[in-house]
Amino acid sequence: MKQFITFVRKEFYHIFRDRRTMLILLGMPVVQIILFGFAITTEVKNVRLAVLDPSNDIVTRKIIDKLDASEYFTVTRRFHSPQEMEAAFLKNEVDMAAVFGEGFSDGLYSGDARVQLVVDATDPNMATTQTNYAAGIIAKVGQEMLPPNLSIGRLTPDIKLLYNPQMKSAYNFVPGVMGLILMLICAMMTSISIVREKETGTMEILLVSPVKPLFIILAKAVPYFVLSFVNLITILLLSVFILDVPVVGSLFWLIVVSLLFIFVSLALGLLISSVTRTQVAAMLASGLILMMPTMVLSGMIFPVESMPFILQGISDIIPAHWYIQAVRKLMIEGVPVVQVFKEIGILLLMAVVLITISFKKFKYRLE
Repeated sequence: MKQFITFVRKEFYHIFRDRRTMLILLGMPVVQIILFGFAITTEVKNVRLAVLDPSNDIVTRKIIDKLDASEYFTVTRRFHSPQEMEAAFLKNEVDMAAVFGEGFSDGLYSGDARVQLVVDATDPNMATTQTNYAAGIIAKVGQEMLPPNLSIGRLTPDIKLLYNPQMKSAYNFVPGVMGLILMLICAMMTSISIVREKETGTMEILLVSPVKPLFIILAKAVPYFVLSFVNLITILLLSVFILDVPVVGSLFWLIVVSLLFIFVSLALGLLISSVTRTQVAAMLASGLILMMPTMVLSGMIFPVESMPFILQGISDIIPAHWYIQAVRKLMIEGVPVVQVFKEIGILLLMAVVLITISFKKFKYRLE
């Protein structure tokens, strides 16, 4: 029994001396419960609501104030024409618009009041939830504004769904799956491939060859770049011909943005390989740093706008967040490429920063 206790004590000493193992054992549960508790939510929050109100009477102002005062919606714009509203949706400046008919107050008392909710339906589940919340508030205010002795039908808004009128879920998950697959294939597999060479001791043999270290590293990454491009083409073909998700915008720019994202993912894989020594460590780092944040914080499944402010800030440094936004704009919404310059610029900056850090770290570790 004494020997058994001695061995147990020895194992505890090994674990306590390994700070990375301690971080994984004690830190990962904390991170996971915070992410899953705050990020995984289907609640509607911080919906950017715009208003087109030609009548501007007491009833419409009351409805707008109630919408703005709720925890679900924030009135960010007031339009003066349908063309202005359409341009704002193309620029992704609003998530929903409430369009009131002229003479709304008089129409409310006669039962002829008309209000339309225009919503971005690229995420059909969120679009349904948003319209249900807004319709409930509008109906409640409309009933409150009626005289006690007047009874008319419930004020029900007309719903207009943009970009996905059929409410197909594939329109939402295809861009997210593209980002997840490309990230995992490029970053995770690249990091494991290079670490495998370091772990078995063959990397030192490669480095003494006439080929420069930079080209050795690039040679390890090129196959995954090619495979990721093949995966990209396969996903697009399956999306268009099997899932009936059309490429509404420019196919050329969609491929260009995807290749840029692949390059960023490869740089992430090189960075992980430079700070890990074993394949197991590379897998754990890839899972913690890439897979879970990509699925939870990128907007792939859960809306970033509904997350706490701190998690929204973290999502901004996740490359897949910007890639998925760009794919949705180009593939689903069909906006011109000028509307995705922000996402392209951020991905370019990430590529430059990551590749610079990766090669410097890798060079120091191999000298």
